[in-house]
Amino acid sequence: MKKPGTIKSLEQLGRVRLSPSFFMRDMLYSEISNFCGIPNIPDDPDLAIAAGTKLCEELLEPLQAQFGRISIRSAYRSPAINQYGNENVLGCASNENNYARHIWDRHDADGHMGAMATVVVNKFIPYFEETGDWQAMAWWIHDNLPYGSLIFYPKYAAFNIGWHEKPLRKINSFIAPKGCLTKPGMDNHEGPHDKAYARMIQKIRS
Repeated sequence: MKKPGTIKSLEQLGRVRLSPSFFMRDMLYSEISNFCGIPNIPDDPDLAIAAGTKLCEELLEPLQAQFGRISIRSAYRSPAINQYGNENVLGCASNENNYARHIWDRHDADGHMGAMATVVVNKFIPYFEETGDWQAMAWWIHDNLPYGSLIFYPKYAAFNIGWHEKPLRKINSFIAPKGCLTKPGMDNHEGPHDKAYARMIQKIRS
């Protein structure tokens, strides 16, 4: 598929179904794009679709199947959108650091494909606001999904969840306790960690 150059071709891209619950259109929303008038359109739609399909099928669908509806806060970013966000301190890492992450249509420096989305698990919000326990969600994902990386944020315990051809299996957080929760080589990396999220599962299901 060529980069869309008309409204009709952009509509066709938006109608691409990445998984049973998610379409490409769900992944293209951007406040920067809307406010600044910078198009958020992939240069390489086929690569973006391939990476986004992996993200949705292997991570977002099973996450939603377990916890109910998830909300997409940020997903695909064009290089122009991401660069603007980085240069204007709007929460975007550099383009080089976001290749195969939020910039789905670029391979990373090692030639690997990847895709990332920032999501909120709606049913997790009350539990998090009551307990501050973001680690429960982190450990459930760690034990149950083939994620590449996770980064947690304070507002609604939103988190970046990434699929990658060569997953790091690393979890970081900007919520206290801040820093790295786990990564390969740490004593806590190998599971299971079911005791860490048993209460969360019970509360969400009740």
